[in-house]
Amino acid sequence: MSAAIAARQVDALVGPPRKTELAMNHPTSRRDGPRARRLTARAFATIEHFLHIEAVSGVVLVLAATIALIAANSHLAHSYHAIWELPISMGVGEFVFSRSLHFWINDILMTFFFLLVGMEIRREIHEGALQDLRQALLPVIAACGGVLAPAAVYLSINFDPIGRRGWAVPTATDIAFAVGVLAMLGRLIPDGVRVLLLALAIIDDIIAILIIAFFYSEGLEPVGFLVAGLGVFSVLCLQRLGFGSAFAYLLPGAIIWLGLLMSGAHPTLAGVVLGVLTPVNSLSMRQRPLAVVSRLINQLLKQDPAASNDRDRLAKSLRPLRVAQRELLPPVVRVQAALHLWVAYGIIPLFALANAGVSLGVNGFADKGSLNVLYGVVVALVVGKPLGIVGVSWLVVRMGICQLPPEVNWRGVILVGLLAGIGFTMSIFVSVLAFAEESTLNAAKVGILLGSLISAVLALLWGHFYIRSLLAESRESDRSKKRISVVD
Repeated sequence: MSAAIAARQVDALVGPPRKTELAMNHPTSRRDGPRARRLTARAFATIEHFLHIEAVSGVVLVLAATIALIAANSHLAHSYHAIWELPISMGVGEFVFSRSLHFWINDILMTFFFLLVGMEIRREIHEGALQDLRQALLPVIAACGGVLAPAAVYLSINFDPIGRRGWAVPTATDIAFAVGVLAMLGRLIPDGVRVLLLALAIIDDIIAILIIAFFYSEGLEPVGFLVAGLGVFSVLCLQRLGFGSAFAYLLPGAIIWLGLLMSGAHPTLAGVVLGVLTPVNSLSMRQRPLAVVSRLINQLLKQDPAASNDRDRLAKSLRPLRVAQRELLPPVVRVQAALHLWVAYGIIPLFALANAGVSLGVNGFADKGSLNVLYGVVVALVVGKPLGIVGVSWLVVRMGICQLPPEVNWRGVILVGLLAGIGFTMSIFVSVLAFAEESTLNAAKVGILLGSLISAVLALLWGHFYIRSLLAESRESDRSKKRISVVD
């Protein structure tokens, strides 16, 4: 509920202030206060709308990566790398948890990113593109092709054991970047193309999560999984007891994170687990939440002024109102809305700042192994991704197993394939897990940045060609209709 609505409710409950109180507490004119509030509310609404534009978060991510690259290749390089190794400690009594800033960003803060990914998967399974198996079959098969083909391209270039560990780096798609580039093409792109891209990117994330769990988690300890299972059991118990506040799940979420850390699996997977467990329906109430909110507000408005000044009675009446207000939206939607801006404009850019800073000096890629990693990632993203997605899609449509979504032709599928080659966030995350050697890791990161940039440029160029073809088809259709009407 916005501050303006809350202020209006308080005014209605307490009553308008007296003239003497206005003169004492508000020496300015009556119109200044409401007008200032209106301007402030309008400004905040404009800023919020701007921040929710998908292309804006992509621009912020590009700026963060650019700053990291400039810092890592300037006289600030030593300070840039040293700052991420600063230890940050947290403890109670003798128990002290101390890790580098890099660990806090990559292993703790990124858990919230994976939490959003898990909730997006949960929503898509419940009410989105993954709800209907027939509708989801094409993006599922296309995503599998978009994982296998770039992995095969990468492995065909990298033969040594160290380089081969990065086979999964070019398999992931960055949803924010890809959708942001698609948004730059304007509203003429059919909605079916955007839905296909989102569904494919989400399935891509599911596959990337499974790859991290099975291929980049070594030395698994069963005790850790028991601890994580205890956390999952606690989450289910709290849901059964009707706890709707997100803060109630912080401790069980921390237990899941700690258990996965103890097990040897990557702890950020705790975010995926919590996201998938997040309910997609509001808590069951005797009345619909909206009806409860309406009834309670009407009751409060009908109270006499003397009763309205009874703060304890007023607070007691407001408790069920807050619960009903909270349950107007399902938990999965509510938590997503609360975390989106923090993740899009805080955590992900910080992750880019901490991980995108690589040295571009020639000496850094002098050995053949590093160069092969760089070439392998670039070719796999730029060529392997669209080749796998478009090729597999064409095959299953030709065989009659699937059909293209409405308003989507093969030019639209090619656009989706090119956009899927933008693999920034998740690809860098996998590269950090895959490579321990600095030179190989830097080569993989440069390959990700270069491959994603080339894919974005190619997608924009193809997108403009696609839009022109759509406009030409539309004009031709209009001419045909006019000719038919003239003949009639």
